[in-house]
Amino acid sequence: MADVPENAPDHCPGTESEDAGKVSACQGCPNQTVCASGIPKAPDPAVEEIRERLSSVKHKLLVLSGKGGVGKSTVTAQLAFGLARHEDTQVGVLDVDICGPSIPRVMGLEGEQVHQSGSGWSPVYVEDNLGVMSVGFLLASPDDAVIWRGPKKNGLIKQFLKDVDWGDLDYLVIDTPPGTSDEHLSIVQYLSSAGLDGAVIVTTPQEVSLLDVRKEINFCKKVQLPIVGVVENMSGFVCPNCKNESEIFPPTTGGAEKMAADMGVPFLGRLPLDPRIGKCCDEGKSFLSVEPESPAAKAYKEVIQRVEEYCTTHKNKENILHPVE
Repeated sequence: MADVPENAPDHCPGTESEDAGKVSACQGCPNQTVCASGIPKAPDPAVEEIRERLSSVKHKLLVLSGKGGVGKSTVTAQLAFGLARHEDTQVGVLDVDICGPSIPRVMGLEGEQVHQSGSGWSPVYVEDNLGVMSVGFLLASPDDAVIWRGPKKNGLIKQFLKDVDWGDLDYLVIDTPPGTSDEHLSIVQYLSSAGLDGAVIVTTPQEVSLLDVRKEINFCKKVQLPIVGVVENMSGFVCPNCKNESEIFPPTTGGAEKMAADMGVPFLGRLPLDPRIGKCCDEGKSFLSVEPESPAAKAYKEVIQRVEEYCTTHKNKENILHPVE
């Protein structure tokens, strides 16, 4: 729940609840007197600061997944490479996967460091029109573990949104960790007045992934975050030699397209497995540039085109986070 203080006891009803400070769970809580007084909690001033900081960003996209290991960061990186294919399109990638920052590796920026200026933190640039910010740039070694509790992670996310000097951007693509936890609540709440265009949700075809993606879709609906669409990654294996495709993860319950139809959300397309994608990610290269004529690259381009069309036809709105009970 987004409005539960860090030092609250179990079963706290939340500071915005009508029962705040009044139920048995509140007994002994240091916040009970303030909650029971009915004094409204002041809005976080960072929300307005973030709105001003990102006012020069035209489109803001979250990349989400319910299940880990579905290729979300790979999709984020290739989506960013694809959006930045035109030199006059300015693209930024923000990696808020605090405990597993893989964006520096897959975008060829491992070992780079963040620089500060009078206007804030400066992104690290892949190309003149493609900048990146990640906690990975703040670590002494890529093998260092980030062992942080929720409040500290949320504090860094706030700092990334508030202090990074992106300049004028056409697209800001935000890579998130799997699930529907603190980081997701924070990013949506902090961007509530900045205008999020929506979320691209990544899954694989098998039911064990779709189970968690349904939760992710319901999370988006609950906090009124628009869904750009669902991408089915690792949808079949394309042989680099014969170009034939075979199913590695059979869609036993109909796959992402059926799930999207059942839940009333758009389906953006299928991205096949190709070992060259993994090779490009390990080497920090754009798969779309290295293998532009491959079936997987063509599938990526179709998905990217649909995302661009969505951003062109849908105006981003002020999406206010509703507390998740």
